[in-house]
Amino acid sequence: MSIKQIVLFSIPAFLLFHFSAFSQEKELDPEVVNIVKPYTPTISDAFKVKETPELNDSITTTKKEVKYSIFSVPVASTFTPAKGKATTVEKAKPIKLYDNYATLGFGNYTSILGEFYSNFEISRTDNAGFFFRHNSSQGDIKDVKLDNKYYDTSLDANYTSRQRDATYRLDAGVEHQLYNWYGVPEIVFTQEPNVQIDPQQTYISGYAGGSIALDDSFFEKAALNIRYLRDAFSSSEFNVSLKPEFSFPLENLTFKIDGDIDYLSGSFDRNYTNTSDINFSYLNAGLVPSITFVNDELSVSLGVAAYVSLDSENSNTDFSLYPRLNASYRLLDETVIVYGGAEGGLQQNTYYNFKEENPYVSPTLFIAPTKKLYEGFGGIKGKISNSVAYNVRASYGKDESRALFQMNPLKIYNASFEGYEYGNSFNVVYDDVNTLAFFAELKVEVSNTLSLGINGTYNSYSTDLQSEAWNLPDLKASVFSDFNITEKLYGGASLFYVGKRKDLIYNNDLFGNSINQEVTLDGYVDANLHFGYRFTDRLSAFVKGSNLFGDNYEKWLNYPVQGIQGLVGVTYKFDW
Repeated sequence: MSIKQIVLFSIPAFLLFHFSAFSQEKELDPEVVNIVKPYTPTISDAFKVKETPELNDSITTTKKEVKYSIFSVPVASTFTPAKGKATTVEKAKPIKLYDNYATLGFGNYTSILGEFYSNFEISRTDNAGFFFRHNSSQGDIKDVKLDNKYYDTSLDANYTSRQRDATYRLDAGVEHQLYNWYGVPEIVFTQEPNVQIDPQQTYISGYAGGSIALDDSFFEKAALNIRYLRDAFSSSEFNVSLKPEFSFPLENLTFKIDGDIDYLSGSFDRNYTNTSDINFSYLNAGLVPSITFVNDELSVSLGVAAYVSLDSENSNTDFSLYPRLNASYRLLDETVIVYGGAEGGLQQNTYYNFKEENPYVSPTLFIAPTKKLYEGFGGIKGKISNSVAYNVRASYGKDESRALFQMNPLKIYNASFEGYEYGNSFNVVYDDVNTLAFFAELKVEVSNTLSLGINGTYNSYSTDLQSEAWNLPDLKASVFSDFNITEKLYGGASLFYVGKRKDLIYNNDLFGNSINQEVTLDGYVDANLHFGYRFTDRLSAFVKGSNLFGDNYEKWLNYPVQGIQGLVGVTYKFDW
């Protein structure tokens, strides 16, 4: 046997010896092997055993084969399974919507409420509508000697066209209002028991305007409004406002430019001292550039408002800058959102806005704009759950030339007095006012049939020239609720609280001596409740109760309001 043959034989013999644990079928006889050349072992390629080896030792036991059999007996059955079908979900009955409705109601104090709304679908893209409203009462306020009825009648019309890339809207309307300066101090009737006073004042106003909004354009939208006002004492006012908006989207930012142009011109036949007439004319032009960044958690807007104001009557031009900063951050999704910023701007006061807030102003006002220099604010808002939302806010701001209502002085009696010259009308005074305010609000959607809300605002004022911020309340709060008792019966309730206000009386006695007296008006609560019942989708009836505590509180000095007020009426909905 050659050496090569010996080596080839020795390698498989060596491997066979190591794998003997896997096979015990055959024993190996000892054999002497003479190796002429020393054995040099090598490592062969690894390989995997492809089959599970058989175990033939005495430890392995063989399981006994078990055979199963059943005794099958046929059973007759009359059961027939029903065919399966999808389960239906009960849907709420959809509310039928109508394009038109008419409301008519009557109440104590000879009150009348009338409303009529109609909408016409001219085409798939164009609609036109108008709204008529009348609200009046004959007054009859307790212990008031002068006529205290009021009328408020308005008619508004609109036309809207929604095209593929743009939306157009036209608006126009007229309004007629009648009020009485019935808040004459008792001392007038004491000193002049036979005095005859005609306290009636009427306002007639009209407006026209429109807006346009474009899609996929740098020019986003613009709004134009023209308003004219006239009263029974030949006072007049003409106001035009134009507000265009431009937007330029960048990669992660949006650059916006808003415009604000306001022109106001008007006149009063005379001032309160009857020494001259009053004319006013203002042109305010503002530009508000801003950059906005928005992502899932953070929203930031940085801007500034620049205004040029031209006072034509006094040949005065003024330039001013105001901050426009806003930021909000989601700390916990919708649960906690922190926000803050600083805002300011130029606010043009008008005769129309003054009489809307206080219809008992005299037609002898000095009209001027208010500079809202800044208002820094910060707060937290969010949702505690899907049905509970909250908002808490604190702010501090400064207004330059803020308008404050103040009672006009009572003059020495003259038979030629107008109806507002008996210390029963209000003037407007201007002062720099700093305001520290705290606001809190909570809204709860208890269910689909009940919602609740409460909010309150506390204000602390500091003034420059005036001793008080006249007729501004320190506290305002409200509670409101809407509910559906049944599918047909629904209602709502509200409770308002207005805190103390202060006013200043400048009076002259019979000898011409001036008497100045600071007066505090008590806070008041006004409770309101209404119910409605739907007879059909078209016809429903309602009942309303106002000032349910029956307190003839004074909203303005010497102006008590009506006591408990009730109103019942019906509403009918229809399509042409």
